[in-house]
Amino acid sequence: MDYYQHPSAIVDEGARIGAGSRVWHFVHVCAGARIGRDVSLGQNVFVGNKVVIGDGCRIQNNVSVYDNVTLEEAVFCGPSMVFTNVYNPRSLIERKNEYRDTMVHKGATLGANCTIVCGVTIGEFAFVGAGAVVNRDVPAYALMVGVPARQIGWMSEFGERLNLPPEGHGEAVCAHTGARYVLDGRVLCRQEATA
Repeated sequence: MDYYQHPSAIVDEGARIGAGSRVWHFVHVCAGARIGRDVSLGQNVFVGNKVVIGDGCRIQNNVSVYDNVTLEEAVFCGPSMVFTNVYNPRSLIERKNEYRDTMVHKGATLGANCTIVCGVTIGEFAFVGAGAVVNRDVPAYALMVGVPARQIGWMSEFGERLNLPPEGHGEAVCAHTGARYVLDGRVLCRQEATA
């Protein structure tokens, strides 16, 4: 085993966990889970069978990553945030064949206590504020807050708010990294430096 597993954690036979990952107190990882390298699973995290977690993800305490959720590289899941996988659950009706796929792209941040309703895609480096409820797709780099979540701006890859409106045209530079971002309508792109 080339990852750390706390004695109280349960990792079912068949689960794949990458080198350098850390599985902390009272975690349960189901047999079908696929977890990358250098991932941190905080206290009381649950990871379902049909889950993929990319390299470098940070899953904070009390998060359940249910079936049909995919997290790409370096996603941050804040404490007690929530994923769902059935859109209209009822205790008396079996809906395991109705799970909806949820995709969270590289570098996205999902703030503490936010809820991600199943079937949405979160764009790369998007930032979902604490307590927000996301029920529709989120563009790359978008800053989302509220219930239901609405876009109020844009975030850099460094995690700093950019001085740009939610839609329109313009440019901004991240004060910490000097990276340049260009807004065209509702699409923000990071521009590669030219020599």
